[in-house]
Amino acid sequence: MAPSTSSAITLNINGEKYTLPVDHRTTLLDALREQLDLTGTKKGCDQGQCGACTVLVDGRRAVSCLQLAVAAEGREITTIEGVADGERLHPVQQAFLDLDGYQCGYCTPGQICSAIAVIEEHAAGWPSAVTDDVRSEAGPPPLTPEEIRERMSGNLCRCGAYVSIVQAVARAAGAQVPEEQDSVAQASGTGSDAEEVAA
Repeated sequence: MAPSTSSAITLNINGEKYTLPVDHRTTLLDALREQLDLTGTKKGCDQGQCGACTVLVDGRRAVSCLQLAVAAEGREITTIEGVADGERLHPVQQAFLDLDGYQCGYCTPGQICSAIAVIEEHAAGWPSAVTDDVRSEAGPPPLTPEEIRERMSGNLCRCGAYVSIVQAVARAAGAQVPEEQDSVAQASGTGSDAEEVAA
C-alpha cells in the first residue's frame, strides 16, 4: 500500500491554532492563502527571490513560498495580519504609513514582516555583509541606510519606494535618518500628509 501523500496538521498562526488537511507538497504560502484565507501574505515570484511572501517563523524571516506547510507545524508563525496589537499598528506599520513606504502596496506585507525581523536582528548584534566590524564585542553596528538596504535586500519593490522604506525602517528602529533623505521625503510629499491621505 502506497504511503499517504496528505495529512492533517495544526499550524499556530498569529496566536491561533488551525487544523487543516494538506498535501505534503503544499507550501506554507498556499496553505495561508488558499486554505486559511490569510491573503495578506502575497505570492510574487513563487521562487523565493522577491520577498513578497515573507512571514515570521519563530521570530525569524522566512519566504513562505519555499517553506512546506508540514515543516511549519509546531512553529510560531506570524503573518502581516498578526503584527498589529488590535487596532494599534505595529511601529513598523505606522512608520510605513507615515513615511509612505509603499506605492501599490503589493510587496508591503513582506517588507513589513522583514523589517520587524531586521530590527530585532540588528538589536541582537547580527552583522550584515556591509558591517565594518563583525566582532561580537563591537556590539550592533550603527543602523545606517547602507545597513538597512543590505538587510532588506531580499525584499523587492517593483514601484521603487526604497527611499521611503529605508526611512520607515530607520524610524521604527529609532535610528537617525540623514537630513538629505528627510528632505527627499518632504519634497516628494510624504510624511504627515501620507497619514491624512490614508485616513
